[in-house]
Amino acid sequence: MKEFHSNYKIVALPEEEFIQLLLNPKTQNEAFQKLLFTYQKPLYNHIRNIVLNHDDTDDVLQNTFIKVFQHLKNFKGESKLFSWMYRIATNEALSFLNQKAKKNGISSETLQNKAIDNLKSDPYFDGNEIQIKLHKAIIALPEKQQLIFKMKYFEELKYEEISEILGTSVGALKASYHIAVKKIEAFVTAD
Repeated sequence: MKEFHSNYKIVALPEEEFIQLLLNPKTQNEAFQKLLFTYQKPLYNHIRNIVLNHDDTDDVLQNTFIKVFQHLKNFKGESKLFSWMYRIATNEALSFLNQKAKKNGISSETLQNKAIDNLKSDPYFDGNEIQIKLHKAIIALPEKQQLIFKMKYFEELKYEEISEILGTSVGALKASYHIAVKKIEAFVTAD
């Protein structure tokens, strides 16, 4: 069986064969159900780390799977399927945040600060004050550093996987992660 990443297994077929099942009208529904079953939780977690709100995450996740379904015929296999889907999820989450901030007439950072303040009352968040402070430190980072830190720290993705998702070299990712960690440590210990 092919490993997705430490906790998730993809289908027991080579990826190319699975993609053909997704594209074949006779096997498409069953294959897409398998795709949903395999990727729903990791994509939810990825999106949730970006948008922070459960209901917003559900909306973005739904839009992500719609885009995956609509654009699967254009998938060229130049990256792994999960990398391609994560890229779609990342773009959908960032677009969602930008649109929501614009609609409310505030910056993305202000929107994220409000989301962090709302985490305490979110029944799906089981963190404490330290985790809220960590989230505040993260949103003070530039967007790309935020993504890299969240993907490495929370999702435990390998640098090679993040590189494929974000289209950034492993060396640049390592440097960005190291800088992000230093900034977060400084923020968290500033009091």
